[in-house]
Amino acid sequence: MSRLVVGPFNRVEGDLEVRIEVEDGRVSEAWVVSPLYRGFEQIMLGKDPFDSLVIVPRICGICSVSQSVAAAHALRQAQGIQAPPNGELATNLMLACENLADHLTHFYLFFMPDFARPVYADEPWYEAVAARFRAGSGSAAGELLQARAQLLHLMGLLAGKWPHSLSLQPGGSTRAVQAQERIRLTMILAGFRRFLETRLFGDALEAMVALDGVAALEAWSEAAPRGEGDLRGFLRLVRDLRLDRLGCAVDRFMSYGNYPRAGRPLFASGLWRDGDLGALDVEAIAEDLSHAFVLGGSRPQHPSAGNTLPVAEKPGAYTWCKAPRLDGQVVEVGALARQVVDGQPLIRDLVGRTGGNVASRVIARLIESARILMAMETWARALEPGEPFCAASPLPEECEGAGLVEAARGSLGHWLRVRNGRILNYQIVAPTTWNFSPRDQHGAPGPLEQALVGAEARDGERTPVAVQHIVRSFDPCMVCTVH
Repeated sequence: MSRLVVGPFNRVEGDLEVRIEVEDGRVSEAWVVSPLYRGFEQIMLGKDPFDSLVIVPRICGICSVSQSVAAAHALRQAQGIQAPPNGELATNLMLACENLADHLTHFYLFFMPDFARPVYADEPWYEAVAARFRAGSGSAAGELLQARAQLLHLMGLLAGKWPHSLSLQPGGSTRAVQAQERIRLTMILAGFRRFLETRLFGDALEAMVALDGVAALEAWSEAAPRGEGDLRGFLRLVRDLRLDRLGCAVDRFMSYGNYPRAGRPLFASGLWRDGDLGALDVEAIAEDLSHAFVLGGSRPQHPSAGNTLPVAEKPGAYTWCKAPRLDGQVVEVGALARQVVDGQPLIRDLVGRTGGNVASRVIARLIESARILMAMETWARALEPGEPFCAASPLPEECEGAGLVEAARGSLGHWLRVRNGRILNYQIVAPTTWNFSPRDQHGAPGPLEQALVGAEARDGERTPVAVQHIVRSFDPCMVCTVH
C-alpha cells in the first residue's frame, strides 16, 4: 500500500488537494481536501440585506450569476414578492447563459485536454485528440472561446456586464429589453446554435434531445464519420477507455429544479434514489461539521440555523468544506442529477445501465446544453418590450428566506435571516460543497471520495490520470466550495 497527495490541480477553479491510498494499482481510499478558507458568510453578518446582491457574486467569477440569482431569490422569499413575466424570463436567460458557457468551457478547456497527455500517446486516436484538444495549442480552444465570447454579449444586453452583474434583483431585472435588443438576443442565440450543431454535435439540437436511450446514442454515433462533431470523438474515448465504468459514486441524485416560468420549472426538482423519483424535502438538508475546520457541535444542523466559524485546529478535521447531507444521506448534484431527476430518457438509461460515472456526467452536460439553448430561444421570443421587468417591495425589519437554484455544477442554496434590518445570519451550500464533501460523523465519504475508489494508479504515476478524469467529471468550483 502507498499513499499519494495529488494536487494542486490545474484547470480547476480554486485550490484542491486529493489524498489517496493505493493498493494493487487501485485507489482504495480517498480524502478530498479544500485547503483555502475564504469566509464570505462571515463578511455578510451585520450588512444591509441588499448588500448581498453586490457581495455574493464575488464569491466566484465563473458562476457569479448563479450566486446573484440565489441571493435575489432569498430576498424575494423574505419580501414575499413575485417577479413579472419579463423579469422571470430575463433572469432565466442570464442564468442559462452562464450555465451554458460553463458547460462548454468545462468540456473544451478543462476536461478534454487530459486526453492529450503523453500517457495516451500509443492510442490510435491520440494524434487527432491532441491536435483538437491539447491545452494551449489545440484547435478547439480558439473556436470555443470565440463562440463563447459572442454568447456572452447576451449578458451585456441583459445585465450590463459579466461577471458580477447588478441588474438581478428580488423582483426581476432592472435592465428592460427593447424590441431591437430582442432581435439581437435571438441572433446571438442563433450564432451559438450554429457552433453547437456544427462543432460539438454535428447534428441538429432537436435530434440530440430526441435521443431516447443508449441504443439510440450508439446508433447516432455510428451513423456519421468519426470526427464529425466533438461528441462523437468523446464517445470513442468512452468505449476505448471504459469511461462509463470509471468514477461511480452514490447514484442518489438531487436537484432543486431550475428556470421557473409561471410557477413551473424547465427542469424539475426532486430526489432520485434506488431507481425511483421522489419529492425533495429541503428541510431535511443538514450540514455535518465533524471533519471540517469549522466550529460546531456533533449534531448536524439545517443551513438556516447553521454557522461558519473557522477553527484552524480540530481533531479529525482535514478540509474547510462542510459535509451537507440530505436526510443523513450522501447525494450527488450537477447536470447529471438534473437530467435524471427531470426524466431525460437518454440520461435515465445511461444511469440505469452503468450509474453515475465520468461518461454519464459529461454526456449529461452536453445534452443539457442543447436543452438549455432551445429553451433560451423560446424565452427570448417571449420577452415583451414595454412591459415591466421588475417589481419592488420593502423588506421587513425581521424576515428570512431561502434562495435555491441550479448552477452549472449543481444545487446552490442561500439561507438568509434578517433582524432589525440587518443580516443576522447568511449560510451558503454550493454544488461542490455537496460533491466534494468530506466524511460525516458516521464515516460516510462524500461523492468524490467514493467515486475515486477503484480508480487505476499506473506504476510511477504521481498524479494518476484516472483520478484527474474523475475529479474533472464533477467540474469542481473550489472557491464556491469554501466561499
